[in-house]
Amino acid sequence: MALWVSFTDWNGRGSPFASGVGFVGTDNYRELFGEQGGLTRADFMTSLRNNFYYVLLVVPLQTVFALFLALVLNQQMLKAVGFFRTAFYFPSVVSSVAISLVFLFLFSGGGVVNSMLETIGVDGPTWFNDSRGLLHVVGDGLGLWNAADPPSALAGGGLLGLTWWQWLSGPSVALSVIIMLVVWTTTGTFMLMFIAALQDLPVEVEEAARIDGAGRWGVFRNVTLPHLRPTMLLVTTLGLIGTWQVFDQVYVMTQGGPSKTTLTPAFLSYFYAFENQKWGVAAAMAFILFLIIFASATLQRWLFRDKDAIELKRQERRTKKARARAVAGGAA
Repeated sequence: MALWVSFTDWNGRGSPFASGVGFVGTDNYRELFGEQGGLTRADFMTSLRNNFYYVLLVVPLQTVFALFLALVLNQQMLKAVGFFRTAFYFPSVVSSVAISLVFLFLFSGGGVVNSMLETIGVDGPTWFNDSRGLLHVVGDGLGLWNAADPPSALAGGGLLGLTWWQWLSGPSVALSVIIMLVVWTTTGTFMLMFIAALQDLPVEVEEAARIDGAGRWGVFRNVTLPHLRPTMLLVTTLGLIGTWQVFDQVYVMTQGGPSKTTLTPAFLSYFYAFENQKWGVAAAMAFILFLIIFASATLQRWLFRDKDAIELKRQERRTKKARARAVAGGAA
């Protein structure tokens, strides 16, 4: 249904399959990618840029932190394991809206975070009103460029309605708060997945590796990580799907601001559908987002494929073919 709506000018009233709904072909997609798109194209590209940096940071961070916590809490010598598992998992079951409101309080201008920064002599930013990109801020601090006067080579050219300077901004200060929130709330769930996989690893295998002379790092790299490959695929795939669909934190905390630096495709699709009543454009955004998620998940599955198992299956097929030819030759 969404795919059909993306090719129409449906206004959200009645059935999108009614005779009065006009078929506009690819006009909605041209508005997102074509020169005639104007502000719509610029907003959509901005949302893709923001979401790209969001995915680039959230997925690795939540995966690494979840694996680290799982390895620590899987130690048999650690006491009060149940308490720590519950404590780290608890943010995952709390309403995202409630946690977003807590972070709004913590990172407000006079909030707890800025108060703590003041105690060490640091003047904290106005987190949710700071649209500066972190890469711009870091480059400015290192003297690579002046953020107020960007290099002409980056400020002049561009792609799909945004300059190279805008593409290379990095996540904004406001978006970095949402990134911290999401990493904190999702790590607990993935931690439990890793713990379940670690407990399924036979102790005898690790002991055999140590007897063969492998150190702690050697056991982790050659025994633990290969065993965690399926779980790693599951965690990263779920992370990719979830991060490309981020909506509720943006809706509660920033509404896409400041200066559209926390705008995401999911929120923009909602805005165009329910605020602008441009359901065709919103459906086109949603379908493009689906294609991005599908391509990302497919690429992730290919990267985590078991090369040894694939090669073993190929050898088995070659062996069967060779036997079949030998039998056929003997019969002849």
